[in-house]
Amino acid sequence: MKEAIQRAKVLVEALPYIRDFRGKRIVVKYGGHAMVDPELKRLFAQQIILFQFIGIQVVVVHGGGPQISSVLDQMGITSTFIEGKRVTDARTMDVVEMVLAGGINKEIVHLINSEGGKAVGLSGKDGSLIRAKKLYSRRSHADGTVTNDLDMGHVGEVKEINPEIIDAVEKAGYVAVIAPSGVGDDGLTYNINADTVAAGIANRLQVEKLIILTDEAGVLDRNGRLISSLKYAEIPGLIKKGVVTGGMIPKLECCMLAMDGGVMKAHIVDGRVPYSIMLELFTDSGIGTQIVKE
Repeated sequence: MKEAIQRAKVLVEALPYIRDFRGKRIVVKYGGHAMVDPELKRLFAQQIILFQFIGIQVVVVHGGGPQISSVLDQMGITSTFIEGKRVTDARTMDVVEMVLAGGINKEIVHLINSEGGKAVGLSGKDGSLIRAKKLYSRRSHADGTVTNDLDMGHVGEVKEINPEIIDAVEKAGYVAVIAPSGVGDDGLTYNINADTVAAGIANRLQVEKLIILTDEAGVLDRNGRLISSLKYAEIPGLIKKGVVTGGMIPKLECCMLAMDGGVMKAHIVDGRVPYSIMLELFTDSGIGTQIVKE
């Protein structure tokens, strides 16, 4: 009986959040351990289905760096990274596209469909969803100057998001699951960071929330304690002071990009925790870091 009562309390606590989010859009960037562990993958699919059933429209953007590295290693192709980005020649780009759009994307779609949901897989090339431009990396010179002209190959950034294909998929009752690639004006396919794509789509669609799943508890302070709520305006100072370092910096910058387009809240959540998205959205305390505009 106590267990049943506790479950009822959880549902009651979630009710106002469900009411507020019903009819709204959210973008979820799916990555990290949540994409590897079989049980976490199943729970992720179930959460997406629940959102769909209660009237919250979800757009899923997924990564796949470790899976790409694994396939490249099996093929004997050595990867070079500059500032965390994979230098991508034409041969590597073929593998990237195969793994992202042909492998991971279809696995996520299958998981959602097999659990009773409705999902459609897309890449940035479908319906001209993502227009890309070539991304150059920073290069230091002997005279101490720094320029952004180091050629990364088929590595790009978001130039423009065309939401028509997402709108069509959602209108038909499906969840859009998007692989992060795009096409440039030169007709070439570009590999784009999944966090950046998620932020760009959230910005363009002006969704209610952007949620980034990662393998960290969230944003931590100097003492390693979770910062549960963070203001947009505080982020540059935390980076400048060295409180936020490493891979968390680009994630926060992506949150800021999304919020520049009208997104009111962004969340960085530990995807290793079962039901992490629901715990962040439907409970009073949450489990990760929320970034608010004001």
